[in-house]
Amino acid sequence: MNAGEKSFWGNALALLRQGPFRRYIIGSAISDTGTWMQVMAQGWVMSSLTNRGFLLGLAAAAAGVPTILLAMKGGEAADRHDKRKILIWTQVVQTALALVLGFLVYTGRIQIWHVIVLALCLGTCIAFEMPAINALVPELVRRDEIATAIALDRSVFHGSRLVGPSLAGLFVGWWGAASAFFCNAATFSALIIALASLPPRTIGTAAEEEQRKSGFKEGLIYVRNDRTILCMIALIALSTIFIFPFLSAMLPLYVRNVLQLGPGPMGYLMAVSGTGSLLGALGLLSVPRHLRFRFMTGAVIVVGLALCSMARSDGFIFSAISMGVLAIGLSANFGLASTIVQERAPGPLRGRISAIFGLSFFGLTPVGSLLTPAFADLVGLRIALIVGGIVYGTLAVVVLGVAGRTDCEKTARAVVKADAEAQAAPVA
Repeated sequence: MNAGEKSFWGNALALLRQGPFRRYIIGSAISDTGTWMQVMAQGWVMSSLTNRGFLLGLAAAAAGVPTILLAMKGGEAADRHDKRKILIWTQVVQTALALVLGFLVYTGRIQIWHVIVLALCLGTCIAFEMPAINALVPELVRRDEIATAIALDRSVFHGSRLVGPSLAGLFVGWWGAASAFFCNAATFSALIIALASLPPRTIGTAAEEEQRKSGFKEGLIYVRNDRTILCMIALIALSTIFIFPFLSAMLPLYVRNVLQLGPGPMGYLMAVSGTGSLLGALGLLSVPRHLRFRFMTGAVIVVGLALCSMARSDGFIFSAISMGVLAIGLSANFGLASTIVQERAPGPLRGRISAIFGLSFFGLTPVGSLLTPAFADLVGLRIALIVGGIVYGTLAVVVLGVAGRTDCEKTARAVVKADAEAQAAPVA
């Protein structure tokens, strides 16, 4: 084990010993497990209601529409108000939505339009939850601990994918799909309790508090002037459009029609993907800071190739290996992109910058969830997988090339400035 790995695990253990962050991460782990149970169960229910990829994508896209419209307000609210209260209320609403969906499935009344309407309500919650929770995690730790905290948070999120889908597969087989929705509703209570126990945000300077009250335009100006953040937003946007639709809306059809398997194997595939995501999240901080963009470039190439290999697969094992490799690269890049953005974001603007960054995922979900499945309906799922992998890999390499050059230019300017200051300093 090298010094970097020791530093990471030492910092991780230190963070987990801290009361507020530890309580948050435990509540999040329980809640996220329930969420992944519902994701798997909902996908299976939807695939039993329709065989058209476009309709599956429409249900997934519905959640993104309110996110696009309200994310700016959500970012402003996260900076101006108590993030804990915002998050508690969003968890309460999501509990109610899970109960309604579970009741409709249990009584056999579920229809596609029900899922779409409830997805619109969920998207409204996400518009306020996403910037608040992204900005909350850095506030629970010191600034030099932000990268470790984000890595742990992402690890818990992806680690829950190991348990959630597998449990959902068992629940669906034993007690029906409704049981997964009811279980998800119960798990929100763990995060609500954890959030209620967190301390309030520390009051900043007068200038910082004034900046918190400024509009969303201030966040846009900051992001526009930071080319590195722009590149990270573009990278996640490409993943949202070309990769995530296959892992969410299209996965049930891939399992049913391509692999010709049932809900149990689908749950296992999601668990394999979760394993890869967990490994990617845990390993991202072992990447030296000066090699981040080179690592991310290699990762996007691997992701593109893995998606193409899924198109060539006819069996569970090969598909599982491909999904695992894809998840490692995708998770590591998502975690590194989020870390870079949060490290560069000033505290008073973090909610708004998080909202803009989140829009590259949640906001573009309607685009990816509609266009990619519709394209798959036209040309076939296998061809769509290959095209998506090639286009994503090519464009992502270009984006990271720009980010790498920007970082090198910044480093070079810093060196020149340091040399100039050293030459101008008087000789002792």
